[in-house]
Amino acid sequence: MEEDLVVTLPTEATSRVRPARLLMEIWREVTFGIGVWGSARPIIAVIVALVPFAFLGQHMNREHRKAFDYTLLQIPLALSVFLWPLLYLWSIVDAWRGATAIVSKGGTAPQGVQS
Repeated sequence: MEEDLVVTLPTEATSRVRPARLLMEIWREVTFGIGVWGSARPIIAVIVALVPFAFLGQHMNREHRKAFDYTLLQIPLALSVFLWPLLYLWSIVDAWRGATAIVSKGGTAPQGVQS
């Protein structure tokens, strides 16, 4: 005895996607849901950090204490031809990491927080 099994699936009414809604969703995907400033913040932090001796990337990330510490640290390291460029390169990497951490938290860095 053979039985046929019939499966019926409920059909949903197809809804039209509004163009404004579609554009909003594409914008959210492009900017990672944090806006243009949030998606560009790490890149801008690196560009600003490229200014030597100022450590502006840390200031942009509101890590003023860290920027001040790097400024004081560069004074003795400037006497060394090898160690100062390492501090300079590390400050650029640190500015990138700090900005990326701020973006991943979806806001600004709290005052006084050091990473």
